[in-house]
Amino acid sequence: MAVAARALTLPAVVEELLSEMAAAARDGAPIPDEHLLSLKFVFGSSAIQALDLVDRQSVTLISSPSGRRVYQVLGSSGRTYVCLASCHYCSCPAFAFSVLRKGDSLLCKHLLAVYLSQVMRTCQQLSVSDKQLTDVLLMERTQEAS
Repeated sequence: MAVAARALTLPAVVEELLSEMAAAARDGAPIPDEHLLSLKFVFGSSAIQALDLVDRQSVTLISSPSGRRVYQVLGSSGRTYVCLASCHYCSCPAFAFSVLRKGDSLLCKHLLAVYLSQVMRTCQQLSVSDKQLTDVLLMERTQEAS
């Protein structure tokens, strides 16, 4: 399952929290307040922003016949970002600065929203051709260059 794949690089406390949230979602229960407080403790204001993105159904899983999967997240600014959950990457500037460059954040709000939408099972689904998926990725690369 996707939760197990994240264990490769996310800290154990984050992995455990996401697993517990997934278990609650499987049972149909709302996410317990203690888990939401833990999210806020670990991720700060990004947790609230990520939950808002999930509530607005801003996360879409795009998959192709070859098995490739990317996530698109419609950010609060109205811009769409590409997230690769398999390698914990987001195309947003906050990820490049706070996660990669400064190292003071584990994830950006978009990538956290991807993981939360997975465990809460609220991710939109879109199947496209391999060519269309390539175009999505190339369009993102073009936007990054501008």
